[in-house]
This record gives sequence, C-alpha cells and structure tokens, in this order.
Amino acid sequence: MKSNRLVTSLVAVLLVVLFAGTVLCRSQVEKLRGKEVTLEEVLYMPSGKSVKRLSLGYSSLLADIYWTRAVQYFGEKSNQRSMRYDLLYPLLDITTDLDPHLIVSYEFGSLFLSQPPPEGAGQPEKAVALVEKGIRENPSYWRLYFTLGFIHYLDRRDYKAASEAFFKGSEVPGALPWMKVMAARMAEHGEDRSTALYLWKAVYDTSIDPQVKDTAMQHLASLRAEEDIEQLEQRVKLYRERTGVLPSRWLDMVRAGLLPGLPQDPKGAEYKLLPDGTVDVQDPTKYRFIDRTHNK
Repeated sequence: MKSNRLVTSLVAVLLVVLFAGTVLCRSQVEKLRGKEVTLEEVLYMPSGKSVKRLSLGYSSLLADIYWTRAVQYFGEKSNQRSMRYDLLYPLLDITTDLDPHLIVSYEFGSLFLSQPPPEGAGQPEKAVALVEKGIRENPSYWRLYFTLGFIHYLDRRDYKAASEAFFKGSEVPGALPWMKVMAARMAEHGEDRSTALYLWKAVYDTSIDPQVKDTAMQHLASLRAEEDIEQLEQRVKLYRERTGVLPSRWLDMVRAGLLPGLPQDPKGAEYKLLPDGTVDVQDPTKYRFIDRTHNK
C-alpha cells in the first residue's frame, strides 16, 4: 500500500511540474506561431531534454503521451485542411528525445512532416532530420533507411541521396534484398512513375496505421490516374493525326478502334474528355496527389 501511494504521489508531482513548465513556455510557443494558441494545443516544452530531466524515470510514458499528442495535432490540422503545422516537428522532436527508440514516431512522424500541405506539414528537410536522428539512435533498424530513401525520392526529388539511403540500408544485417534493387533503380532511372508506385505500395503493405494506409491508397490511385491520363492523351493525339480533328466524345475513339470501351478512373468514374483534347478525372478531390505537370 505504501508503495502504491508513493508511486501515485510521484506521478502527481510529475504532472504538476509538467503543467507548470507548459504554462511557462506558452509565450515562447506564441512567438513560434506568430499568433495566440490555446493551452490544450500546447502540451509542449521547448526542450525534450528539459522534460526528460523532470520525468523522474517516466520518460517512456511521457514519450507515448507526446506521440499521442503529435498524432492528434496532425489529425486536427489535416481535417481542417490547414496549410501550417508549426508544432508538429517540435512535438516529434520532444517525443524522440524522451524515447529515442520509439520507432513509430520516426516512421510515421516523418511522413506527416514530408507530405505537402494541406495533407501534411510540407517540411521534407525536417522529416529527413527526424529520420536521421532515428538512424543514429537505432542503427540496426534497416527500415528507417527505407523511410529516408522514400522521403529523398518522393518529396525532395534527390535521387542520388535516395539511392545512397537505400544502399546503406541494404548493408544493415537483416535488410531485405529489394533495398539493394531500389538503390540501383534510383541511380539509373531517377524520376519514374513505376518506382513511385512501388514505394507507395510498400508503404501500404507494411503500415499498420489506418491514416498512413489511407494516404498511401490516395497516392496509388493518383499515380494510376496519371498513367491512364497520359495514355489517353496519347491516343487522342493519334486520333487527331488520323482524322484531322479532335474527338468530341470517347465513343468516337471507340468506333475508331483506339479504345476498347469508355475509359474509367481507378475509382470507377468515367474520365473527362475536354474540348482541347486533354483528359481529367471527374472528381479531382478524390485524386489530390495528381501531378498536373507530369505529362507536360
């Protein structure tokens, strides 16, 4: 009984100290964001090391709390379609200071950071910094090299850095053989849609987080729609070369033998054939990651 009371007292003291620290750091957070913030949005202190010193040995528990707050913060901002996620990196940095071996915070936190707004923070450089921190603390976990290469390739478009990340990861004991294949593919092909499809498929297959899986599915659908649009526009050009005019509807191309039927996007809706011969999806909100410059 005495032992239980002692633990309860220590936890109570810890929470009081953390709350006091949160209040004291409020003005600094307001400077960071450049506007007023609510206290409930700021379960946050300027330094993870400061929090760890106050943790009285409960740093892993606090890391879980901060990680949960980071996920909640990301979800709130994403639902609001926000263009700013100013507290996301500080929350993740504190989380990983408190528990450097909380792998999930590096893997998923970096994806939250790297996605362009409003889907994410649009901070790929900070995402890289977070993953590199994770690698320093967990050098035997080869999947962090996959995450690093993923960010370099898809978000920074630095194919050399991506290739290096995959190659270094392939040398970690236990790494899957396809890491070395990805390193070579990055070095040879650079920007390639099939590589992006492969990477997002790997994220979807290996993630257990529903939000990350949903993001991966959206990227996969957008990439497949891009591929369809590129092929359809090539067939529209071929129709024009043969007839001297643009098709006014898909049925014209079906009758010309250029299409087997009315083309549908990955979600089953018919593609739009525009008067200038370009092609688009019926509902762009379902394909938020389509690269409109890819086919130009």
